[in-house]
Amino acid sequence: MKIFFLTLITFFASHFCLSQNNKLWKGYFSYSHINDISQDQTKIFAATENAIFSQDVISGDLKTINTIDGLSGLTITAIYDSPSLKKTIIGYENGLIIVYNQADGSILNVVDIINKAIPQNVKKVNHFMDDNGMIYVSCDFGIVQYNLNTLQFGDTFFIGPNGSQISISQTALFNGFIYAASKNNGVLAAEITSPFLNDFNQWYTVADFGWSGVEKIGNNLVATTSAGSLQKFNGTTFTPVVQLTEAVNDLRSNGSYLLVTTKNHVYVYNDAISQIADISSTQIQDLTVEFTCATMINNIVFFGTTENGIFSKGLTDSNIENKTPAGPFRNDVFAIDASSSNLWAVFGGYDLDYNPYAFTPNGLSKFGISKFNKNGWLNIPYSDLSEAKALSRITVNPNNENQVFFSSYYSGLLKVENDQVTTLYNTTNTGSDGLQTIVGQVPDDVRINGAAFDKTGNLWVTNSVVRKGLKVLKSSGQWQSYDMQNVYAVLGKLRFGRMVIDKNGTKWMGTWRDGVIGFNESLNNRFRVISNASEGGNLPSFDARAVAVDNRNQLWIGTLAGLRVLSNVDSFGSDETLRTNPIIIIEDNLAQELLYEQSISDIFVDGANNKWIGTIDSGVFYVSSDGQKTIHHFTTSNSPLPSNTINDIDINGTTGEVFFATSKGLVSFKGTSTTAQGDLSNVYVYPNPVRPEFTGTVKISGLLDKANVKISDIEGNLVHEAIAEGGTIEWDTTAFGKYKVASGVYMIFISSQDGAETKVKKVMIIR
Repeated sequence: MKIFFLTLITFFASHFCLSQNNKLWKGYFSYSHINDISQDQTKIFAATENAIFSQDVISGDLKTINTIDGLSGLTITAIYDSPSLKKTIIGYENGLIIVYNQADGSILNVVDIINKAIPQNVKKVNHFMDDNGMIYVSCDFGIVQYNLNTLQFGDTFFIGPNGSQISISQTALFNGFIYAASKNNGVLAAEITSPFLNDFNQWYTVADFGWSGVEKIGNNLVATTSAGSLQKFNGTTFTPVVQLTEAVNDLRSNGSYLLVTTKNHVYVYNDAISQIADISSTQIQDLTVEFTCATMINNIVFFGTTENGIFSKGLTDSNIENKTPAGPFRNDVFAIDASSSNLWAVFGGYDLDYNPYAFTPNGLSKFGISKFNKNGWLNIPYSDLSEAKALSRITVNPNNENQVFFSSYYSGLLKVENDQVTTLYNTTNTGSDGLQTIVGQVPDDVRINGAAFDKTGNLWVTNSVVRKGLKVLKSSGQWQSYDMQNVYAVLGKLRFGRMVIDKNGTKWMGTWRDGVIGFNESLNNRFRVISNASEGGNLPSFDARAVAVDNRNQLWIGTLAGLRVLSNVDSFGSDETLRTNPIIIIEDNLAQELLYEQSISDIFVDGANNKWIGTIDSGVFYVSSDGQKTIHHFTTSNSPLPSNTINDIDINGTTGEVFFATSKGLVSFKGTSTTAQGDLSNVYVYPNPVRPEFTGTVKISGLLDKANVKISDIEGNLVHEAIAEGGTIEWDTTAFGKYKVASGVYMIFISSQDGAETKVKKVMIIR
């Protein structure tokens, strides 16, 4: 089996802000998709989708920088490292430029291009060219000067016909002239010393049609056409050197070498434009790779790929090494599952209409599985998954953490034990009462999604677009199905989302067009539907994306148009009509509905019965147990979230770490709501001691639910008291919120709700 181990806030403001090393946040990014690369004498600098990393080729020292450190979560399109100034400049798809100062870790966000009065879709940064600290920024509208010494913008050059905006892919300096390769308007040139470069009349056309790059190498100027022709400038025009078999993705010189990167080749030429090396994608064993860019340090070629990170190879060496930082397969994480020791991730999936064929441009997704624990990242490639496509959900056996089931929205149900695939359940091995394929579709189109274990160890799963849409894999190994013909409106629209099982064994299933369907086999196979009808379930939308049962036995339902709550799941057994209600809050002295018309993607109930609510386009809301108080609202503008599109949320109940799977990366927040413990043997206090520079709260964890916590000074004066909801409480180090307590040792007295268990801890406060 081939398993591969791949070993705060960004504001759009033009000013320096220190990189926020926010200890409450962690990043779990993928560094596999390389968009651009740069280098100095000993380091490579690589730009991934929305993060960068550098590696010293001599010492091996690796540094990653992502949204936790202050980068934007938007797509990076270009990177350049200035060895002399020790600054790294990063360009984005929307025109944002970030300057990272290697000396002190500070970050400058430059928004001049973003603020330009030109169409948003032409602000992409394509390339940086350095002329003694003056950076010429190639964009989809023209060229911009940026002085990396003074950190100020210079002129903007619109050099198309009559001063129009044209897309510039790359610039180069040669014999006193600046040359600009245009994607559609040829190669243009002007004298670099001209004080009027912003006048389009100063520019003249050297070559027509489309060009992907231009570069100086030795005493030569070369360029590549959009059709993949490498050409050399003869002083007047460009003449062909070689016609490549593929379009050129990247063209750059490095010392006396020229590197030309195509999808499947990295060609290395000397300064006389003679080929000396050809690195082919077929040389990388056991992987199908596509090259994006390449550079060199000390005769070692470093080349980036679209899905497999960055590799290195000596010019005369056959050995190829992967230089990619550890991380999951991809940043677009579709679903996660967090336990006390493992974090699992899959990458989808289906689109907003539950269509697996439209999830990726190439149809059905063929992504692997990623797992993180104390040993680092483990990535199981698609080739080892028995061809299970479109993986959408993860369900860990609560009685055996090493047994994990992965729902496939095309291939059935995948079983993994001890990190090895053991079974792919589909129509061939589940019997006549097992999994079903869609009628009229190919035999292997088995769409399994929401899944959950009941308290007896049976695994319940949903099977979309079939008559018997609810299945159970019993602990005995037998399959059973339940007919839902009288429940759904239209069979073709019966597409299931998430599933949760309550204390009564009722299965609650979100659907695409039928609201929430409840089922309980112990009540004579009873089905109930919570609909969007005003006289019925009162859901704001028939598209129910999230279902969660809280600690008070309430069913929280997230739809594409808002939130509803079923006051008690016990009503399933008695009420004919299950009616939900909105949560009404008072804001600005007005009564309004919590999360009114928000498109909700997930709801997770933590140990304190508070709710983490993910949305499709508005980030994450953390609300109190009754929804009356919004404790946090995290977005890309006020937190390290790389995207406001939240696909999934889960929590490590032991540590309180909250994981957010987004469309641009996986991050976590150190929450305080941990799962309540069974006794007080593992109570701990942190930080301890509390030093003068600390500005947060003291956490007391490992508590019983409803435990009573009292804090007093050494003389017995009570300064704080609280009842635990879950496994952790916080103390702001004040005396009942009035004033900060003085330096000293404080006693923490803990007792269970019935007084049968007690614990005493100490914490030292240093002011």
